[in-house]
Parts: sequence; C-alpha cells; structure tokens
Amino acid sequence: MPTKKYKPIVKTPRLISKGKVTPKRRKGKGFSLPEIREAGITIDIAKKLGIYIDMRRRSKHKENVELLKKILKEKQN
Repeated sequence: MPTKKYKPIVKTPRLISKGKVTPKRRKGKGFSLPEIREAGITIDIAKKLGIYIDMRRRSKHKENVELLKKILKEKQN
C-alpha cells in the first residue's frame, strides 16, 4: 500500500514592489523543522510517515502543526 504524502500550506512571498501586500496561501514543498518539533515528531519518524521536510523553511504556522498532530494520531491508530 503506497504511503500518502502530506504537504503543508505556506504563504507566498510578498510582492511589495508590485503594490501587493497580503500574501496568498499555497501548498508548500514540505514542513519546517520548527513545525515538526512542536508537533512532537522526530525527522526519522516524519520520513517514515511520508511527511515532506523543507530544510529551507524557518517559519512555523499553527495550521501546519495541527495537521502534523492529526497525521500522527491517524498513524498511531
């Protein structure tokens, strides 16, 4: 059975020079390390669960942390 891959919701870069200030949301490349740590998941467990990790991201969004906790509960049951 293939493992389902999970991706986070991230903000797009702000285009202040174009007059657009509010960033939109889109699917990101992977969860940030602070999000994974706050959810109580190690990097090894995240890889085994099929969770993408983006080493470049430093932000922490509570929606993504809640999604990670939900994924962890699903996989434990």
